[in-house]
Amino acid sequence: MITASMVKELREKTGAGMLDCKKALEANNGNIDASIDWLREKGISKAAKKADRIAAEGVASILTKGNKAVIIEVNSETDFVAKNEKFIDMVNEILNTVIESDATTLEETLKLKCSEGTIEDLIVSKTATIGEKLSLRRVEVISKKDSEVFGDYIHMGGKIAVLTVIDGADSDVAKDVAMHAAAMKPLYVKSSEVPTDVLDKEKEIMKEQLLNEGKPADRIEGILVGKVKKYYEEVCLENQIFVKAENKETVADFVKNNGGTITTMIRFEVGEGMQKREENFAEEVAKQMQGNN
Repeated sequence: MITASMVKELREKTGAGMLDCKKALEANNGNIDASIDWLREKGISKAAKKADRIAAEGVASILTKGNKAVIIEVNSETDFVAKNEKFIDMVNEILNTVIESDATTLEETLKLKCSEGTIEDLIVSKTATIGEKLSLRRVEVISKKDSEVFGDYIHMGGKIAVLTVIDGADSDVAKDVAMHAAAMKPLYVKSSEVPTDVLDKEKEIMKEQLLNEGKPADRIEGILVGKVKKYYEEVCLENQIFVKAENKETVADFVKNNGGTITTMIRFEVGEGMQKREENFAEEVAKQMQGNN
């Protein structure tokens, strides 16, 4: 009898989907080692061999439907594969599956039912088919009110994806804000969102810099006020000078002058904070050609 624990053990060892693991065990009378060989022979367990590789390329993508929006980052090892039709189809299936579900987290998303069993099974299957480690890194699901509009912008074919929610203005304004965020890389919407520990650390760095510059200790607190303001202008969307402005207008003022306020901004840049592979394009192409032989 094939038990759930046997399927789980085989899945952990091979990275293959649950259905494939069950088939392998049934074909080999429950023998784990023979099932591993069976999966390897059929090319299904290739994904497991790629588990420790670096996948820091890929795409960030957005799908909106009514008052709901989904933004995701799906990674591959090379930019070459990120343009592969099978990879793009997988990204679109993930987006469509999430937007039709109640999932709100990465963990919930991976368990959603889809064409290959679950989203997790789909990624494992495509990893084996395409030949690179693939992974779903981030998922954000946003709901808006009827008075709000979505603004979405995809830059460089999915290297950067930005989703904004604006209350009171139109979708053109929301898209302009999304394009601004893509270019200027804000970390927060407003200054009140900057965590206290992050701000305190920045202030400590600023103080050390001022002391090293020989500024008098009794003047440092006063100088810090201006430096903190400058910091907010760098990292907070509302405080940044709007890229299309001709008169030093901030993003907050731009939106306000168009009758709105910024509710939400989510910016995904593919591979941010991840270790990148050192590999040149010629080697990448050569590997792809070898893989197709």
